[in-house]
Amino acid sequence: MKPVAYPKGTAKSLARSLRVYHGDHARKVAMDSLYARFLRPGDLAFDIGAHVGDRISSFRRLGARVVALEPQPGPARALRLIHGRDPKVTLVEAACGDSEGTATLRINSANPTVSTLSGEFVDAAHGQDGWREQVWDRELTVPCTTLDALIGEHGLPAFIKIDVEGFEAHVLTGLSQMPPALSFEFTTIQRDVAEACLARLAALGSYRFNVALGESQTLVFPEAVSGAAMAGYIRELPHEANSGDVYALLRG
Repeated sequence: MKPVAYPKGTAKSLARSLRVYHGDHARKVAMDSLYARFLRPGDLAFDIGAHVGDRISSFRRLGARVVALEPQPGPARALRLIHGRDPKVTLVEAACGDSEGTATLRINSANPTVSTLSGEFVDAAHGQDGWREQVWDRELTVPCTTLDALIGEHGLPAFIKIDVEGFEAHVLTGLSQMPPALSFEFTTIQRDVAEACLARLAALGSYRFNVALGESQTLVFPEAVSGAAMAGYIRELPHEANSGDVYALLRG
């Protein structure tokens, strides 16, 4: 395979991501404490939208096996360098959505962490405070699978992390089973996507919810709340909150 010719600035942006996501010890401790609520040694975890693999690292520190998806060539190469020799990590260079086949990935070369399959996400970011400098400067056709297909191949995971920049509801549409726990990212520029995710999970099973804002790794509520309460909380967040992760836990 020929090496990919990345646009100017991509190598620097990846180096920045590696420093940010792997270089903060306190952040690692907080992350491990959070995910230890959902994972035990020997469990299986899916990382959908792995980027440069900080969540893979956390899941592995907790003793879990990991199946990780990342469609961008640059971050996928970083994942192979960091985790490629770990027999308990399966790396898949593909996207995840509501159907198998291919999909169009809109790449942000200067900030690959916000590359996306969602044209609606790009449109929603346009002109918004905190997003004006973001530019999606090229497109790439990538393989696409579904959560059901991954479960068919690897088994039902104890936890699924979904961080795909506005495509989260599509990923959950490709899920017909009930994992014990999962998380999905949301943004304040697309609150409707979060509501679609909550509705999808309500259709799948009896889930309760909590949330961590930004990269705090700290849950907001002392106890999990209903889908309606979570939807209301997200609707009332100020725009400046920007993003967070909703955690869904299946009630026994």
